[in-house]
Amino acid sequence: MLRPIKVCPGRKSPVLTSYAAHFDAPAGYLDFARFGPPSREVVAATARATEESARPDHTTVDGLMQADQAARESAARLVGTDAQHTVLLPNTSTGLFHAALGIREGVVLASRTDFPSNQYPWRRAADLGRVTPRWLDPAPGEGMSPDLVRAALTDDTVAVSVSAVDFRTGYRADLAALREAIGPDRLLIVDAIQAFGVTHMAWEAADVLVVGGQKWLRAGWSTGFATLSDRALDSLEPVLTGWTGVEETGLFDGTEHPPAVDARRWSITHLSPVAAAAFAAALELVERHSVAAIESVIAARIAELAEVVERSGGRVLSPAEPSRRAGILSFALPDQDPVLVAKTLQDEGVTATVRTDSLRLSPHASTPPEATERVAAALLSLRS
Repeated sequence: MLRPIKVCPGRKSPVLTSYAAHFDAPAGYLDFARFGPPSREVVAATARATEESARPDHTTVDGLMQADQAARESAARLVGTDAQHTVLLPNTSTGLFHAALGIREGVVLASRTDFPSNQYPWRRAADLGRVTPRWLDPAPGEGMSPDLVRAALTDDTVAVSVSAVDFRTGYRADLAALREAIGPDRLLIVDAIQAFGVTHMAWEAADVLVVGGQKWLRAGWSTGFATLSDRALDSLEPVLTGWTGVEETGLFDGTEHPPAVDARRWSITHLSPVAAAAFAAALELVERHSVAAIESVIAARIAELAEVVERSGGRVLSPAEPSRRAGILSFALPDQDPVLVAKTLQDEGVTATVRTDSLRLSPHASTPPEATERVAAALLSLRS
């Protein structure tokens, strides 16, 4: 007879208690790599901005537009840059298309196993004859390592595009080492949607950093930003610059205005001020609690979940070394259909991502010890 798996999560940390108090997500929600349920502050900011827009006066629109500046400044502080190098975007894909179409010519190294949002921009740019993508094949369970990239570099390589954290396994890229490997003259383009706000990384190594806010930042859909280094501003052609990305946007004189000198050149049109208000509220919450504190709680939950999976006879597909993984734990149970495993988890109130060959658990700093206990109970029932 199998003995129950005991989880000993210990006392709740102060950051878990204080951070979790802002959220209403169910205890068993372990799918933040897919979508992060927003905080009460984000919900309130969204409702407040929507209500104001429903009863406007001569100050309403200008007042709502101020959320853009607040969100840009907060995002810039978390990156370690300034608002002039930061622009709000509605999603990660928009930023990646800006980067891909902005490269005039040359080879770009990208991963064949990356999430499709970091593939199609390079394919479309190639169709237009602007770049030549060279697809690399990382080792199973890994992402774009410095050694893999270094071996693929050629004289015509102009950029490397990577995910800060692999969406399948949580593999954490070494951005500083990648920067060193490619040298100072090539662009390092980083999709940080699976990392930003919950993982401290060398963001300063990136020339283009693109982030969507609907996952770990818990800001809701249609939120995000990009930061551009001076190198990126100098070398990337602003192909998609719209009327809000030029100088003197308020002058409607029928002539073409030059692109803005800073990151505003990536603006196509005004974004939703309602979404900007939500994004500003979400970023403020991260700043208040700190990325380091949030990351430490997530790391503890991942370690607990990894132990539960292994004690249940499962195979962890994420990196074993804690320093090489972020907030994602992928696993498979031998001789068990992932769909059946997912159904068993759901019966215990656990939400996970199910793949054809594996499952993905992704907790946040608000995830209580109870979630690990639920996973343990579900996997124990499968063993029984």
